[in-house]
Amino acid sequence: MKTVAVVGTFDTKGKEFQFVQSILQGLGVNTLMIHSGVFEPMFTPDVSNRDIAKAVKEDMDDIARQKDRARATEVLARGLEVLIPKLYKEGRFDGILSFGGSGGTSIVTPGMRALPIGVPKMMVSTVASGNVSQYVGTSDIMMYPSIVDVAGLNTISIKIFTNAALAMAGMVKHEISDQEVEKKPLIAATMFGVTTPCVDQAREYLESQGYEVIVFHATGAGGKTMEKLIESHYFDGVLDLTTTEWCDELVGGVLNAGPHRLEAAGRAGVPQVVSVGALDMVNFGPYDTVPEKFQARNLYKHNPTITLMRTTVEENEQLGKIIAEKLNPTNSKTALLLPLKGVSALDAKDQPFYGTEEDQMLFDTLRQHLDTSRVELIEVDAHINDQTFALQAAKKLVELMQA
Repeated sequence: MKTVAVVGTFDTKGKEFQFVQSILQGLGVNTLMIHSGVFEPMFTPDVSNRDIAKAVKEDMDDIARQKDRARATEVLARGLEVLIPKLYKEGRFDGILSFGGSGGTSIVTPGMRALPIGVPKMMVSTVASGNVSQYVGTSDIMMYPSIVDVAGLNTISIKIFTNAALAMAGMVKHEISDQEVEKKPLIAATMFGVTTPCVDQAREYLESQGYEVIVFHATGAGGKTMEKLIESHYFDGVLDLTTTEWCDELVGGVLNAGPHRLEAAGRAGVPQVVSVGALDMVNFGPYDTVPEKFQARNLYKHNPTITLMRTTVEENEQLGKIIAEKLNPTNSKTALLLPLKGVSALDAKDQPFYGTEEDQMLFDTLRQHLDTSRVELIEVDAHINDQTFALQAAKKLVELMQA
């Protein structure tokens, strides 16, 4: 029988969590009740708050006496981050479900994020309709708006709690088995709308060679997620053709992936082929949200919610130095491919971001700063979306993986 870990503050919301437990058990699912509150629970849990604190060498009784909410929240969050994946590895549960406000959400989600991708994880929360990036991170947590506060059983909360329990029971009871999934070597690839033709052609070739290609949209969250999965040795190779997130990180756009982008594959020893896809653009929101200092720049309305800005010669010099700096310490077989006729669909003749001077600075800087004793530099006399470039990149990755 499948088991769902139900985590929450049983000291203040015991009645609500017992209701959820009864729904799950009525559906033929076992429960592992984990108390993440500060004080004594209304019923006896399977895992106590003392167990949670002990996981990070803290004393829950001492913390409760201090009545310091901030410290208690911090300790419980750290404890669950350690204890939740440990309990999962021990086979104690198959999916995890929690309910709470901003405090409860911040306590439980670190433990959820520490679980492998694919493990059912649902957070029913009062903050689920806002910006939830701090809670979800690079994981696959499902954030379910609670509509009303998790405070009592009423017409609305009963329906929400029941739906959440039904969804979780369905996920753990009807999961796809490993036998149903054909196992192929996995490749991570990065793509943007303006590099889609390139990545699609490369993907088709790689799939014809027996590989499975997982494509990440280079929108900040996509790059972060890919880097995390590479660190977890999820992939056999990386086709990182769209490194545009570095433009946003450098200039201040809205789709940055943080300062550690382009590090994971080299550190983990995963073969990688890298390129400079969409380094011609910085991303902002709607046109009227572009910072005033950029209003005189070359701007392009990509759609009603995204405005693109052409990178300058000076910015391309900085981008070249950053990419060389990230690739030079690599522990993996690495190749950097330069598309000499343009880095995106907008960087082509008669297109709004066509910039030979900007591209030339990017290429020259990479030639100057790349350690070619560690990273193979390949220059391709083609546009990034030309079939010639796409196939050369895909075939190079196969070569590196098979070497």
